[in-house]
Amino acid sequence: MPPDQENRNNEQPARKASSDFKCQQCGAKLTFKPGSQALVCQYCNFKNVIKASKEPIEELDYHEYLKKAEAGDVTEEKLYIKCNACGAESTSEANVTSQECAFCGSEIVSTAHSKKLIKPRSLLPFKITRNTARESYKTWLHSLWFAPNALKKKARLEASLNGIFVPYWTFDSITTSDYTGERGQHYYVTVTKTRTNAEGEQETYTERERRTRWYSTEGRVSNDFNDVLVLASRTLPRKYTEALEPWDLKNLVPYQDKYLSGFKAESYQVNLKKGFKLAKDIMDDEIRETIRRDIGGDEQRIHSVNTHYKNISFKHILLPVWLSAYRYHEKVYRFLVNARTGEVQGERPYSWVKITLAILAVIVAGAGVYYWHQSP
Repeated sequence: MPPDQENRNNEQPARKASSDFKCQQCGAKLTFKPGSQALVCQYCNFKNVIKASKEPIEELDYHEYLKKAEAGDVTEEKLYIKCNACGAESTSEANVTSQECAFCGSEIVSTAHSKKLIKPRSLLPFKITRNTARESYKTWLHSLWFAPNALKKKARLEASLNGIFVPYWTFDSITTSDYTGERGQHYYVTVTKTRTNAEGEQETYTERERRTRWYSTEGRVSNDFNDVLVLASRTLPRKYTEALEPWDLKNLVPYQDKYLSGFKAESYQVNLKKGFKLAKDIMDDEIRETIRRDIGGDEQRIHSVNTHYKNISFKHILLPVWLSAYRYHEKVYRFLVNARTGEVQGERPYSWVKITLAILAVIVAGAGVYYWHQSP
């Protein structure tokens, strides 16, 4: 096939994809409407329904995929723009050189660059609308105790809500763990003790004390892990993204660019190998709980654990978050909404003046109560 013919064939999917995002009535760009299954024009309300994909959502073999990724067989190339302030990298449209970072609010002046990354195979579409997320944001702001007086006004004026697809890995694995440890069995003994009574005299009394006998033990346990979720972003605070869980992963849909129209997608910063290492840490907590149950007794000590992982598979998925970033006293604070469940999490500053005044008020009130009780 001549090179020019091959190039024309390669361009056809791009032209088709472009037409899917263009309003057939007014020519404006179509964007995905949260809670629907359609792209909608914000000017004339024309709808382009997204056909459900029949492609299955597969668990991919971890070791096989690593080999393919290293060879570049399963990666895709996309344009990303990087924030020099917080390091976030998110998708960018061509020819856009200046925009605000959704993760920290800083101005980004940069040229988009291409990256080859493992393709996401599935995602959860946005379900919570921007207006609903904004109301949650206002409610959260008003609920902040001991917040500086200027915060609510400043955050309300400066912050904007951005729809972001956040990258995650999920891992499945069957584990077998050999362990050594000790089983503790409680027993009780009666001991005699001495104390001084109210008259200042020594007296003896008996008391039951709990003791523990320890017995060496060893064994093997198995666990079957499904969809161990690992955040693949280093930009968002893990403490708050974990608090957004659980996600309705049973409703994942096969990846289509249409679901991303009108939103940004962050590129993963935690690669597949690092992701599985983090997944092991998550699995280890459950493995140790299984070992403790297997040891039995009243108390358990675990001395060593040797775990083997087999049938390791994974998915690279995108999960939707409404994100607001605002600055207060030169520090960035973030507000996040799970765009599937509406769960709200956020960072906030405290007013130490208000906290100090509150403590003083409690002390004064306590002193007043004490004085009232002591008065004749």
